[in-house]
Amino acid sequence: MRIGISASQDVLSSGGGSPYLSVEGHVELARQAAAEGFPSYWLPQIFGVDAITTAAVIGRDVPGIEVGTAVVPIAPRHPIVMAQQALTASELAGGRFTLGVGLSHQIVIEQMYGLSYARPATQMHEYLSVLVPLLRDRSVAYAGETVSASASLDLAAAPACPVLVAALGPKMLELTGELADGTITWMTGPVTIAGHIVPTMRAAADRHGRPTPRVVAGLAVCVTDDVDGARERAASAFQVYGFLPSYRAMLDREGFAGPGDFAVVGDEAAVRAELARYEDAGVDDLQTVEFGTTEAEQQRTRELLHSLL
Repeated sequence: MRIGISASQDVLSSGGGSPYLSVEGHVELARQAAAEGFPSYWLPQIFGVDAITTAAVIGRDVPGIEVGTAVVPIAPRHPIVMAQQALTASELAGGRFTLGVGLSHQIVIEQMYGLSYARPATQMHEYLSVLVPLLRDRSVAYAGETVSASASLDLAAAPACPVLVAALGPKMLELTGELADGTITWMTGPVTIAGHIVPTMRAAADRHGRPTPRVVAGLAVCVTDDVDGARERAASAFQVYGFLPSYRAMLDREGFAGPGDFAVVGDEAAVRAELARYEDAGVDDLQTVEFGTTEAEQQRTRELLHSLL
């Protein structure tokens, strides 16, 4: 199991002011991660810099590390535009870019963007039916109910990039196994990954003659002696995820009361044992959000993660 670093860490350890890093801030974090031997650096698409643009800069400026998005909402970008951006990033990164996409959430798509969130599984299926051929073959002709496209892209120099989908429910996992290269999870524990995420997605991939899908699990990690305090901080920092239906379903399936229970906290032995459960569940990669608030917690967390490389 590979251990990667999530750029979301800056949201939790910013110490006040704007929690979002500049592009150069992300470049420096990615450069540090690469220098320490971490194989991947993941960027969320929330309210800060554009994730694909930033990934492209990192890919150009920081050699030897995979850079990925976790994840870019599909609704505001036509799949032709998404493909152009992703292939541009892939070219700049020399083939080390991974595109993570997702539906986002009804409250975001409808209230923030003013777009439709109706029939989300259909939207994703048709979106991938346009996006994936463009990324792999540079050409597509597709007419769907929610999206249509007829285009060829003049981006022959760009390596094709894998597509990961933030898939949690059965329908989304099935279409991911059919059309994409794997999934990125969040607020999802090892029991749910082993018993729901992995078998559902792999079965769909097998039915369609696809390679075994990749499983990237997002985790909040803190090595600390103050377990109760760390869980309280996680519960506060991630509280919104406990109210979003897709994540709430994963928390309930795992038996977690809320995001505080999802966080992996404890001393080195306890955290190492918990991370091993994710590997046993079938996770290929972790994208870790380090949320220690003291220098000692931050150092212990990074050293523990580094020891697992």
